[in-house]
Amino acid sequence: MGGISVKRSKLLFAVLAVPLAGGVLAAPAVSARPDLSGAATEFTVLAAPGQSVADAERAVRDAGGTVVKSNAAIGLVTASAPANGFSERVSADHAIYGAAKAQAIGHAPVRDTAPKADVVEKESRQAPAAKKGKPNASAPVGTDPLDEQLWGLKSVRSDLARTVQPGDHRVKVGVLDTGVDGTHPDIAPNFDAALSRNFVRDIPADEAGNEVDGPCEFRGCVDPVNHDDGGHGTHVAGTIGAAANGFGLSGVAPNVSIVNVRAGQDSGSFFLQPVVDAITYAGDARLDVINMSFFVDPWLYNCQANPADSPERQREQRTITEAVNRALDYAHGKGVTQVVSLGNQHSDLGAPQPDTVSPNFPVDTNYQRDIDNASCVTLPVEGNHTIGVSAFGPSQAKADYSNYGVEQISVSAPGGYYRDYFGTPWFSTVENQILSTYPRNVGVAEGMIDADGNITPDGVEAGVQKATAPDGRVGYYQWLQGTSMASPHATGVAALIVAQYGKPGRGGFGMDPDAVQRVLEGTAAKIACPVPRTVDYLDEGRDASYTATCTGDTAFNGFYGHGAVDAYAAVTRGKEHLRG
Repeated sequence: MGGISVKRSKLLFAVLAVPLAGGVLAAPAVSARPDLSGAATEFTVLAAPGQSVADAERAVRDAGGTVVKSNAAIGLVTASAPANGFSERVSADHAIYGAAKAQAIGHAPVRDTAPKADVVEKESRQAPAAKKGKPNASAPVGTDPLDEQLWGLKSVRSDLARTVQPGDHRVKVGVLDTGVDGTHPDIAPNFDAALSRNFVRDIPADEAGNEVDGPCEFRGCVDPVNHDDGGHGTHVAGTIGAAANGFGLSGVAPNVSIVNVRAGQDSGSFFLQPVVDAITYAGDARLDVINMSFFVDPWLYNCQANPADSPERQREQRTITEAVNRALDYAHGKGVTQVVSLGNQHSDLGAPQPDTVSPNFPVDTNYQRDIDNASCVTLPVEGNHTIGVSAFGPSQAKADYSNYGVEQISVSAPGGYYRDYFGTPWFSTVENQILSTYPRNVGVAEGMIDADGNITPDGVEAGVQKATAPDGRVGYYQWLQGTSMASPHATGVAALIVAQYGKPGRGGFGMDPDAVQRVLEGTAAKIACPVPRTVDYLDEGRDASYTATCTGDTAFNGFYGHGAVDAYAAVTRGKEHLRG
């Protein structure tokens, strides 16, 4: 399979963390309008195809709601209305595709039952005694002191690529995540605060009192655009574009501009309106590339009509898909290349396992569903105009946690694999993962850094590192693994492609996203399926559910897609792939 990867569905991800109400293109109600009652609640209301955002706003008001804000690009309105009766009223209007109950206005008492963090990404911290070793004897020699530990940069040949093309500040890369620490010494030189936006309001707790983001730290529960309370987005940003400034470490594209396009809560949940606003903003701001390294809430798979789901939840998943589909189409039409992580569920996305984790918000509402590959999609990797990235370790073995499958994958990239190199001293070493930038405030909150800025014993065990410049600037770095760490390597290469082959235009410097994808895939280093093709991870301590079979050939297969992204090949041989 050459050129742009073929995906089985045009459907794309949706990011909503509460149940939707209403129907899809609902017919006018034949019974009396329901009464409105209950606490003031936020809803997201999507206009029907062919209807304008003004039509949706009119429907909101007619149904007894108040318009809070609107996204005219896709016809999505945030409304405030009583909790009961509003969704039925507004969904009965011909101008409305569907309505989603977003979140209550106000906060319930906090309980100590917050959702658990992603244990895949921080697996080494759960190990009884994380070992240290040197997983790659040919580590890259870069411009920054810690670059020699970045086996991922060596793998994608970023160290060579920067001698030809280190990136261009005119190339703007959006990090659609939980925030970016724009004050980190390795992020600050490339951080574009003027373009950065935060579309999220922190939610201390859900309606049942379960902690979501915890107490608000800033006025109005809105974090500054240079703040990150989770660390995930800052790690991603550092891999993409940490500056080559003689301090700490450098990214794949060390001269590009980093833009925080925050759409995720501190807790890692992603709600519909912030994500849609972030994606369409990326288009309006003429960002060149955006990275989406997050799990979709609340559904691991969005199904059209799964029999295990209630009619309301079936409508929910269809409505979610439509709303974000419009957003991704909009951004692509504005010239945005969209790179996404393939996911950490160790699943063949073309033969999905039963879903036991959805919905994952609110807490403890999940139930088991069998997943039909023909009508269920995991998102955003099966979305329109997206580039799906799987993860491998320093040996180039597919990481045990990484999703795979020929129907969804585009390329592969270094994501870290803690259990790589079984049978050698390098097995289960922190250096098998990906080192990148770490916000000090997060390190303190996680017990890795003390109040005086010193690395704690737990931080030493986890491999946390500290860099201090002669002028007193201090930066911290942590090891993580996941497809969330793989996609920013691919995003960095995509940014280098734009820098090398982009041209000035009406919207500024840029490049057609389809051409970016052709170069990224066409110059990827081909990797054949392993022999034998079926790989188990029993020796590594995993159960049989992790066993994976690689299908396809060297040119394109389910483990590596079109191959491992190659920055040097992309900037030196990309011209031959520019035309479709």
